[in-house]
Amino acid sequence: MKQTARSWTLAKTDQILQQFAPLVNGQKPARKLKPNEKLKVGVDLGTSSIVLTILDEQDHPLYGAFEYAKVVRDGMVEDYMGAVQVLKRLKMQAETVLNRTLTSACGAIPPGTGENSAKVVANVIEAAEMEVEKIVDEPTAAAKFLHLQTGTVVDVGGGTTGISIFRQHRLVKVVDEPTGGSHMTLVLAGYHHTTVDKAEALKRDPKQDSANFPIIRPVIEKMATITKNVMTTQSAKPVVIVGGASNFKEFVSAFSHTLGCEVQRPIFPQFVTPLGIAMYDK
Repeated sequence: MKQTARSWTLAKTDQILQQFAPLVNGQKPARKLKPNEKLKVGVDLGTSSIVLTILDEQDHPLYGAFEYAKVVRDGMVEDYMGAVQVLKRLKMQAETVLNRTLTSACGAIPPGTGENSAKVVANVIEAAEMEVEKIVDEPTAAAKFLHLQTGTVVDVGGGTTGISIFRQHRLVKVVDEPTGGSHMTLVLAGYHHTTVDKAEALKRDPKQDSANFPIIRPVIEKMATITKNVMTTQSAKPVVIVGGASNFKEFVSAFSHTLGCEVQRPIFPQFVTPLGIAMYDK
């Protein structure tokens, strides 16, 4: 059936995310694994964190592991050994909980970052002792998890914002701009005359959400303006925001106002892309 903007909803996506979130860094999986059951694994090397996701063959979430890390900058792995060490820890954590060895995984890169970026991500996964099944671009992975056939995915990451437009499962346009959560952090650091590390902690504190938002709003409006320019030639709705840097209460309303149309955001948007990456592990 042809998907329309009216027919697509976030309901199923939010239901899965609500089930997955409590599993992240938990002490037990979603259920007991069957003997010799095949697992699907996703690795998301982000600017501010690394996420490991594990699904069953029907794409039901089983477990997730997460750690803040500064190993990627503007979508490119900057600290190779640091990335490997964090991924090894997350892998060991997941294997302990699942009582199963993880043998393969898929990774992802921001769109347009090139073959070299894909090779580095693949090398990190292989150094953590998993075979690489595939390297996909992040917004495409997000669209797969969202089951979005036609629409625009805006993936707000730590270092970049990826905008991908789909029509009937076909990617028709993709743009990646160097504006993301790290730029919000820099704005907060400048405003408060403090260090980047302290500003990052301030940004992550939900109690400071209302105080922080007016300061970082211009960065969000810039993201929306970039998206609006991309959609001028290839408009496709619905527009769905994903990525951890979008986790502010007023983010959607501010983005929608500048974009000039309704924007939707899943609950726990930081886990959409990592779960979509795992879905490519065959």
